[in-house]
Amino acid sequence: MKYGNLRAIAAPLASLIAEYVESSLLDADVLVPVPLHPRRLRERGYNQSALLANGLAKLIGLPVDETSLRRVKFVLPQARTGSVEERRTNVAGVFSCKGGLKDKRIMLIDDVSTSGATLNSCASALKSAGASAVWGLTLAREI
Repeated sequence: MKYGNLRAIAAPLASLIAEYVESSLLDADVLVPVPLHPRRLRERGYNQSALLANGLAKLIGLPVDETSLRRVKFVLPQARTGSVEERRTNVAGVFSCKGGLKDKRIMLIDDVSTSGATLNSCASALKSAGASAVWGLTLAREI
């Protein structure tokens, strides 16, 4: 989906996430996709995490907030980093939350998690802005 411009498969993939959400005890107020840097968004033409979050929203009835969490630094894609430490360093300080999510329980949506560094960096920004809880949900986990 991400590199092959396969946007059409976002809805069926979101239904897989919805099955998990409906069978879990996660209780959230809002879905927040991991944002792309504006430059990467222009290059790719879409945010795969936002496609998944919007597909999931239709299935579980939660709103999506695509504006509060922002990627403020352009860095190498995580897939081009080698180690877990490089991934953590690569996304340190990359995300900022402009507000609007204070006291909210957030489901943070991403397509793939390898080391968890991106999710952790996003969660730190969200918690610093006052989110009461952040759960990271991904379609896949690379090990």
